[in-house]
Amino acid sequence: MSTARTLVDDRRTLVGVLGALVAVIALLLFVDLPGSDLVTVGALERALQAATPIALAAIGGLYAEKSGVFNIGLEGFMIFGALVGAAVAWLLAGGDGITQAHLWAAFVAVALVSGVLATLFAVLLIRYEANQIVAGLAVWFIGLGFGPFAATVLWGGVSSPSLPNIDAVSVPVLAEIPVLGRLFFDASPLVLLTIVVAVAAWVVLFRTRYGYWVQAAGENPEALDTAGVDVNRVRYATVIFSGVMAGLGGAVLSIGIGSGFTGTGVTMVDGRGWIAIVAYLFGNYNPLGTYGASLLFGAMDMLQIQLQTIGISLPGSITGLFPYVAVLVVLVGVGYTRVPSAVGEPYDTEE
Repeated sequence: MSTARTLVDDRRTLVGVLGALVAVIALLLFVDLPGSDLVTVGALERALQAATPIALAAIGGLYAEKSGVFNIGLEGFMIFGALVGAAVAWLLAGGDGITQAHLWAAFVAVALVSGVLATLFAVLLIRYEANQIVAGLAVWFIGLGFGPFAATVLWGGVSSPSLPNIDAVSVPVLAEIPVLGRLFFDASPLVLLTIVVAVAAWVVLFRTRYGYWVQAAGENPEALDTAGVDVNRVRYATVIFSGVMAGLGGAVLSIGIGSGFTGTGVTMVDGRGWIAIVAYLFGNYNPLGTYGASLLFGAMDMLQIQLQTIGISLPGSITGLFPYVAVLVVLVGVGYTRVPSAVGEPYDTEE
């Protein structure tokens, strides 16, 4: 992909994300909602937290698809991550007295376990050329069944007992900065870490040789192979990365900003893996645009709480649809997004 084309895509992504945010604000003004009460620092804090698990999974899925592999199993990997995070923290503490050290150790364990599962998934897709849609759906269905089952074995029910989450870390000097200090330097460290990951992912993808390899693996794998780069090795790395990121996104839900694993219904992940796919499509395969889209969906997810603070009470069955309505609006507004040319196509390295 040329530099000029990349810049055009970046501008288009930025315009799209900003346009969606402006449209939301305009809608609030049009329906005469008290915007000054609706858009508060507290609301932004909740939106950033809600965006974190979506953004992590979306950035991972973006890399996999950029390399030519559609990881539709993000939702399943998030379920496994949420379960493993809660289970490891609980087991390390012996069922009681969970500390911050236990939570961070569990977070690392999620990355390792997700990496192993994603490696098996990558072998299935790349070496054995399994149908990517079917295999991804299988991961989701297995997660839906295994999560509650494992929870029942560990805790006697489909959900874990209430667990603490990773504490906010305050940087006293920076926390005094108006608005931004409270949002980024007096909040969960996972929020700021995710932003750093998004920026780093953009730099790697668009400003490094490896990023060009990833893009070439999805656009023109034959040319990459001719240049002496192992296409399948690049794809293995991105699929494993996507599984790890989705697993960490699930762990954020259970021990990062949540209070344990919930296995009822479609589990506590509740469709965020699917929303993550829409987020990177809306973000035009750009990690920064993807984070902006995740923030939009996170804000819609938390809108119910903010409506209650200004005295507007709506049934939960209605407010629970807000993120999915936002997804539909985004899909209609974005229209066609050009996917990498070789997505879903196995590649046999030329000898």
